[in-house]
Amino acid sequence: MNTESHPHTWRRSFMPVVENIPEARHGAQLVLVSWAVPDDVSGTVALILTELATNAVRHARRPGRTFDVALAYDGEKTIEIEVFDASPHHPVVNSFDPAATSGRGLLLVEALCDDWGVRDREFGKSVWARVVG
Repeated sequence: MNTESHPHTWRRSFMPVVENIPEARHGAQLVLVSWAVPDDVSGTVALILTELATNAVRHARRPGRTFDVALAYDGEKTIEIEVFDASPHHPVVNSFDPAATSGRGLLLVEALCDDWGVRDREFGKSVWARVVG
């Protein structure tokens, strides 16, 4: 995420516990309102952020390490969501299984965003998604 090309940026760190996922979502929703992002786009961004944060907490938790959530908005149409965690392992998109009770998060992210991917970091990775409203 290149914050220099985005006039609006927000980033927060959280301990990787399930209780902090709603906290991350709520913080993002507040900043999206302050940026005057339309409600439908804001809702999509919040849902994607929730899915990516959930993956970070469930699959990438490391003792003593946080997960970070970042948003960047170009002030017009494009918002990037990025979740940083301490695991070097890339997430895997599961095939659709109508009987499954979990494992659909990345399928949902793929369906809702315009693009997404993974960036390797010195300590772990970040998973990002781009929404064009």
